[in-house]
Amino acid sequence: MVNPSIFREYDIRGIADKDLTDVVVNQLGKAFGSFMIREGRAKIVVGRDVRLSSSRLSTALIAGLTNSGVDVIDIGVVPTPANYFAILHYAAEGGIMITGSHNPIEYNGFKMSRADNGICSVFGKDIQILKDMIVAEDFEEGSGKVEKCDVVSQYMDDLEKRITIGRRLRIVIDAGNGTGGEIAPALFEKLGCEVIRLYCEPDGTFPNHLPDPTVPKYVKDLQQCVLDNNADVGIGLDGDSDRVGVIDNKGRMMFADNLVAVFAKDVLTRHPGAQILFDVKCSQALPEIIEKHGGKPLMWKTGHSILKAKMKELNSPLAGEMSGHIFIKDGFHGYDDGIFAAGRILQILAAGDQQLAEIHDSLPAYKATPEIRVDCADENKFKIIAALADDFRASNDVIEIDGVRVLFEAGWGLVRASNTQPVIVLRFEARTEEALRKIVAIFKEKLNDHPEVTYNAEDFFGY
Repeated sequence: MVNPSIFREYDIRGIADKDLTDVVVNQLGKAFGSFMIREGRAKIVVGRDVRLSSSRLSTALIAGLTNSGVDVIDIGVVPTPANYFAILHYAAEGGIMITGSHNPIEYNGFKMSRADNGICSVFGKDIQILKDMIVAEDFEEGSGKVEKCDVVSQYMDDLEKRITIGRRLRIVIDAGNGTGGEIAPALFEKLGCEVIRLYCEPDGTFPNHLPDPTVPKYVKDLQQCVLDNNADVGIGLDGDSDRVGVIDNKGRMMFADNLVAVFAKDVLTRHPGAQILFDVKCSQALPEIIEKHGGKPLMWKTGHSILKAKMKELNSPLAGEMSGHIFIKDGFHGYDDGIFAAGRILQILAAGDQQLAEIHDSLPAYKATPEIRVDCADENKFKIIAALADDFRASNDVIEIDGVRVLFEAGWGLVRASNTQPVIVLRFEARTEEALRKIVAIFKEKLNDHPEVTYNAEDFFGY
């Protein structure tokens, strides 16, 4: 029996040995293959990350896909953006990446795409269609073939020709023992950088830290390594390398909204007046910078699939979200590639005479927290957000694009339900540290009225 909770908004995800059995994954392959065949698509790329369960899941998935009649190009262990690249490179009509991304080691999942004038995620209602097909066992029957291909060299060649690093930089790369550990250092050495490797050996047990470069506790070693080696920049990649985190030369985290701001200033020199997209968790500094440089800021819902779809609709050259997914269409393919985003920040840095810390300090100065994640069961999180929205709406102006972003005179606070995990996500920003602490305290008091939400002091980073 398939667990319905594995069918998320952006992907399919669950505990590998419990939810993602061979039978369930085989049925998913049949469902996705049938779904694609009914759209007139018959060639699918399959890739996987380094997790211990990924090889087993790949075998079961490919069997289901071929039993539905689609042909499979098996590209083995690759970053998620290499899966996207392979869809374009081999003129395939869709793809599935087997990855648990940054989640704990017991998890795994499936990111699904179709080719449609670029890469489009299969998400939302389409994922629910797949669930219904599995429940009804509504599958096509056929006998597809499997071809094994190595796309990594072509993927690296594509990145190399799109990135120019004008002077030698010393960089530290922490790949979190994920899929980018061999590719990213080799690429940037070829582009002329001195690369110091940190946790770049692929290892699905993630022995050093979970591969999430946007979480402060997971980048402490990267920060220290940047300082110890007097490096120009530190690059962190998540487990499947579609997200990036950056450490400046003073050892400070540059949140993804700051990175998008730096990219926006650059992109708008070539695309004057363009719309730049960002999610509801991003700093107020970002729309200020976009407007200052002649662009049109647009706040949108969180989620890599959702932002990619909106970006395509508006033909935007750039979009990004706080989680580290950054989408660049200016000189690239428009999908989220953490390695390419890292290359673009290195390109911008090398083209100027400022250190990254100087660029960082030039951005509007707001006090802000990282993303804060507190535990809340899937069956409770959305109703709690609705209750909090009703509560705040009575006393504050709110933005309800995705969750509720509550506006205060000196800043804002956001609370939203994660679409990928049993958590509620919060973020806060204000003009001063004192105002920030006051806003955080208001939200914590509201959360205390909902015992279904559990957190501790560490979750709020001392706020």
